[in-house]
Amino acid sequence: MGLYNKYFKRYKLPFLIAVTCVVFEAFCDLLGPTLMSNIINTGIEQGSLSKVYYWGALMLIVTGIGACFAVTRNILASKVSQRMGADLRYDLFKKIMSFSEVSADKLESGSLITRMTNDTAQIVQFNGIMRIFLKAPITCVGSIVLASILNFRLSIIIYSVVAVVGVLIVISMKLSYPRFYKLQKAMDKVNSVVQEYLIGVRLVKAFGTYDKETDKFEEANLNLMKMGVSSQMIITFISPLMTLIVGIGTVVVILTGSKLFLSRLASPGDISAFTIYMAQILTSLIMITNIFNTFVRTKASTSRIKEVIDAEEDFNHDGKAVQLKGAVEFKNVTFAYPNGSGVPAIKDLSFSMREGESLAIIGPTGSGKSTIAWLLLRFYDIDSGEILINDNNIKELDITSVRNAIAIVPQKPMLFSGSVAENISWGNNKSKEDMIKEAAAKAQASFIDKMPEGYHSTLGSSAVNISGGQKQRISIARGILKQAPVLILDDATSALDAVTEAKVRDNLNSKETNQTIITITQRCGTAMFADKILVMDNGRKVGYGTHDELMESCEIYQDIYKTQIESSREA
Repeated sequence: MGLYNKYFKRYKLPFLIAVTCVVFEAFCDLLGPTLMSNIINTGIEQGSLSKVYYWGALMLIVTGIGACFAVTRNILASKVSQRMGADLRYDLFKKIMSFSEVSADKLESGSLITRMTNDTAQIVQFNGIMRIFLKAPITCVGSIVLASILNFRLSIIIYSVVAVVGVLIVISMKLSYPRFYKLQKAMDKVNSVVQEYLIGVRLVKAFGTYDKETDKFEEANLNLMKMGVSSQMIITFISPLMTLIVGIGTVVVILTGSKLFLSRLASPGDISAFTIYMAQILTSLIMITNIFNTFVRTKASTSRIKEVIDAEEDFNHDGKAVQLKGAVEFKNVTFAYPNGSGVPAIKDLSFSMREGESLAIIGPTGSGKSTIAWLLLRFYDIDSGEILINDNNIKELDITSVRNAIAIVPQKPMLFSGSVAENISWGNNKSKEDMIKEAAAKAQASFIDKMPEGYHSTLGSSAVNISGGQKQRISIARGILKQAPVLILDDATSALDAVTEAKVRDNLNSKETNQTIITITQRCGTAMFADKILVMDNGRKVGYGTHDELMESCEIYQDIYKTQIESSREA
């Protein structure tokens, strides 16, 4: 309910007006059978045409007023539900943007897409039929009350019918909720499978695993179908059963009413009004059942959206906001990934860098190289130790200050649909064209000038229309353009040839910028040109120093050098 209360406050006035309209609309509907009874009892039965005209005109006026209220509440309900949907999607996207890495790891992207689209649409749909939710109980209760006033003996039948239907509604809700929750989870799986295929479509083509991917989708799709059938099965049985019970109640009313009429305990108008009230009660009960079934599904969607709303956010912005420079220090840092194996990815790591220095981090796969970058950016909080930038503990700093001081070029370049210039300026949205071109020149991205529209050439989704090396150079240009005190290159030149990489490295290592550069690499030929080299193995520091120092003191570094450099020379 907390989720609805939040949006109720935003649209309190139109919601209250809509509720008022629903109440008066229901009141007008409830007057219909009573007016019909008066037409029969005082007009037709007594042969008074003036009474027929009088009560008939009054009935038309009440119906017209009810129609006006219905139109008004429909317009208001539609506007409120659509506005709520737009606000909910915006709030969800804003929340996802502020996710901590733990939350991002926990909630799959396919699931998040389902929650932002299908689950949100379910809530909007439910909010749109809230007018029926309010009208149906009013009409049902009002029909019972007015029917009781008309003839208490006949109303006992109505009480029995409503009691049985109420039990069926409770049973329906209890059985439906777990099924609808599983249905949404099955939809998550379908979205995830499709998303994985679209991301890895080239790999699927390269390995020819179409059948495997088709089977995986078919399994997820069939599971979704089974969950859909299972969730609808309860409604399939309950709804006809309710209609049957109310139908039986109507027949009993007519039979009993006939006997009461013969005993002069009921008039024809009363019996006619009772039949209409029974029809209204049937319609209201079916509406209530459908609403409760929708509510059950919406409850499942609401709980899933609430998981996103309540997810752990990125680190707060309450720390000190300072202008940082490039001095970096790790002090006895230990870290294990949340919800992981529990084995530390980084163990008691200590090293320091002065502003303007370059550091290469090298080591076997899985040694914790990239983890150092994630910790420095404070994507995760360390378990013990300290990470300092300019002698400031990053836990005490405003997270924006920390990330503004660091530019990262990731191992897998992430480019967005749009122009080349837009992708480069993503690192600094205040940059001018000459600054973009200068950053591209430092990244050796001269190929941009040869593209059909130069820097205004459009890149497709994930930049599928350029090569891996071109993606990396655009990504490097973006990192350069940010002009941050610390630049992290996470295996960012793996797709570049040795000559191009050397030119990029020379441009980056220029002492004019006094920029601290951290290069994460598996190439000894890249690491050896840095001021210092940090050698990692199994999360631990096993070597730290210059290339010459490590060639004398670090066995793992010597093995890497011999494998990569000496063996290539011999070849």
